[in-house]
Amino acid sequence: MKYDKLPSRIFQTHRQQLAEMMEDDAVLLLFSNDIMPRSGDQSYPYCQQADMFYLTGIEQAETVLMLCPRHANAQLREVLFVQAPEASKQMWNGDTLTISQAQAISGINHVRYISDMNQITRETLLSTDKIYFDIPENVRQTCVVEDANMRNAKHYMSLYPLHPVLRLAPLMQYLRARKSDDEISLISQACQITAETYMDMLACVKPDVPEYVLEGEIIKGFLSRRATGCSFAPIVATGKNACTLHYTANNSTCKDGELLLVDMGAEYAHYAGDLSRTVPVNAKFTPRQKEVYTACERVFRYARTLYVPGMSINKIHQRVCIRMQQELINLGLFTEQDVHNETYPFECVHRYFMHGVAHFVGLDVHDAGNKDMTLDYGMVLSCEPGIYIPEENTGIRIETVMQVNDEPIDLMPQVPLSADEIETYMNQ
Repeated sequence: MKYDKLPSRIFQTHRQQLAEMMEDDAVLLLFSNDIMPRSGDQSYPYCQQADMFYLTGIEQAETVLMLCPRHANAQLREVLFVQAPEASKQMWNGDTLTISQAQAISGINHVRYISDMNQITRETLLSTDKIYFDIPENVRQTCVVEDANMRNAKHYMSLYPLHPVLRLAPLMQYLRARKSDDEISLISQACQITAETYMDMLACVKPDVPEYVLEGEIIKGFLSRRATGCSFAPIVATGKNACTLHYTANNSTCKDGELLLVDMGAEYAHYAGDLSRTVPVNAKFTPRQKEVYTACERVFRYARTLYVPGMSINKIHQRVCIRMQQELINLGLFTEQDVHNETYPFECVHRYFMHGVAHFVGLDVHDAGNKDMTLDYGMVLSCEPGIYIPEENTGIRIETVMQVNDEPIDLMPQVPLSADEIETYMNQ
């Protein structure tokens, strides 16, 4: 664990909030992620299931959380099951958590080994009526590999077919969208690491530098600042590569006269940062590049003002598209008549700005929450307008992380923003 130890109150508060939302006479069974094989005897680096970490702080596999907040037996209201130590595994992979360590991290008093799970869950399920399961429900991606929660949900549904099944995802979406002060502090730390690393990386940007060298500087900067790693695969895209929104090959060479788009985020204590910026490879914008960049910057500055309580992602995007439409007309990319002839709203805008302007940020870089959710204090989202003109080999995105407030808070205000600021910083 590279980051500072987190106080157990974070996870205790999350469980208490969830308990208040759960239906009476219901039990939650939540399972950790599996260890995923890579090849031979190698596995992918382990990543904990986000809701498991949110509710317990436990990072290791073979962990199960059982919550039955209103059970008559107080010892069955919160039970955490962890893997028992095995000398043969510890020799190769290091120590697993002891019961006392799991208690200290999670704040759960009743911690048992997995070997006790069947007996305890049976006792609990036979005295309750409903079961919550946490199957994947991300609208951005269909889960093609059955995860531990889906697999175990099917298993318990076959054992207890008369128990109604409830969805945990809507409850977690509501809770995880609203960050506590502790969570905002962790996101701010991830953003600080992201911003510092990006500004250091700019010193390496020059003609003939491969994109992967800059990617290496990003990873080195994150790890040296105690980040867990990257919150997503870095995008280091020069020239036309920047018009591919999720370009991660990073195997081209930065050319004199081109723009470089970098989209990167550090992960600290499992919380994500997310930053995009676009700079001239030779530290000097051409007149056209500066014109397009400044148009995007104006939209960005306007968009940041919209992250206030009462808005929603869809409302913000609608207003940003109105502003972007005029900027793109001014850039000569289409005309007022083209807009009049559209078959659907913002058809012309979507040719040059085809992605959303915001997503929630937290334990996942695209965190739980939906686009129609009313924004409230404590919510944290990205702000990322972009202009992409493949015929000009130009892709520009400007992104930061915003905290919703009456006066919205940019969590990375130190990063150079205007074209003049960028050129000055890169020429230092």
